[in-house]
Amino acid sequence: MAALFWEQQSAGLPSIIMVRGLFITGTDTGVGKTYVAGLVARQLVSEGRKVGVYKPVASGCRRQDDEVISEDALVLWESAGRPGDLEQVCPQRFLAPVAPPAAAQTEGKTVDPELLRSGLSYWVERSEIVLVEGVGGLFSPISQQDLVADLAADFGFPLLIVSRNALGTINHTLLTVAAARSFRRPLQVAGIVLNHPNLPLEDQSLASNPTELARWSSVPVLAQVGWQAQEFDRLVDWFRLAGEKAV
Repeated sequence: MAALFWEQQSAGLPSIIMVRGLFITGTDTGVGKTYVAGLVARQLVSEGRKVGVYKPVASGCRRQDDEVISEDALVLWESAGRPGDLEQVCPQRFLAPVAPPAAAQTEGKTVDPELLRSGLSYWVERSEIVLVEGVGGLFSPISQQDLVADLAADFGFPLLIVSRNALGTINHTLLTVAAARSFRRPLQVAGIVLNHPNLPLEDQSLASNPTELARWSSVPVLAQVGWQAQEFDRLVDWFRLAGEKAV
């Protein structure tokens, strides 16, 4: 069920809510999706926006007393100014550091595909813009029947692709853009962010990667994030880039 068709009932009559959103995906796991999403959230909050943050499912979580904590969800929630209920940021959390369906199986559970989708409504109701963070890349399994791209297609928000600024990123990024464009329902790509998730080493591609990506990709390189940087290298109007959907 796509976000586009969700309805809310008011006095027995359906009403339409307009919401903007970005779906943050990556070229791989560990490229810094959460870090970049957090920077986007902080900038939007500083601009006076009401920001919702949603990570439909997480694996590799940690146990604290009787709670299972997603560090990614916590970062997103803190970055957005602690909106709403932390529990609603990531309703499905599993411990094993593997793909969510496999992580759920280790606990004798399954990922609920309906909850992956319906969990967004909590944030739609109380936000001007919702930042959704996937897991891994577009073709990473997110339930027994879904890839991340399936969820992105159902939500309908433009993609923000986070790429690692390192040798090999051109191929990985172009493949991700191609995957988005050739999916069963082509996914709109807002742009690319080049991130330094690790301490930069002697890598001569760092300087040329932005130019080469701009040359070969049909979508823009919106910004870069330096190693442990607290802001983007340029000002981006994230609110404008976010697609507005009727839900």
